[in-house]
Amino acid sequence: MAIRVFHRDTPSMRLPLISKDARFVVWPGVGCWYANMNYVRLEPGEENVPHIHVASEDTIFILEGEGTISDYTNNLDLPFHAGCIVHVPVGVKHAVKANRGKHIVSVGGPAPADINLLKAVKALPADAAPPLPPDNR
Repeated sequence: MAIRVFHRDTPSMRLPLISKDARFVVWPGVGCWYANMNYVRLEPGEENVPHIHVASEDTIFILEGEGTISDYTNNLDLPFHAGCIVHVPVGVKHAVKANRGKHIVSVGGPAPADINLLKAVKALPADAAPPLPPDNR
């Protein structure tokens, strides 16, 4: 596989579970199993459906706006603003919320990609699996 360039305005999938404007740009659907890059815009008052990544860490860079990340596992609500990076450890139930009167624009996502979640929302077929790593001899 060769180097490729992607653009946020030509995503191969959108996922309403995350937001009305959640664009999957780099993800298993385009052959990227270990890196994941989503572009997400949340309008004021909008929030993710609470979810858990059972085998992935979620890292989100906030480009614009401000909001709150709710950590339901540890009963925490943490505010963030543009320039912050939010890290969600494996197995933590969470939701990003645009609940501070501003929209949010972010990039990032779970790494490795959350294959189980993608299968559950039918973004990947039930038998999808990452390819074996190339022989690096």
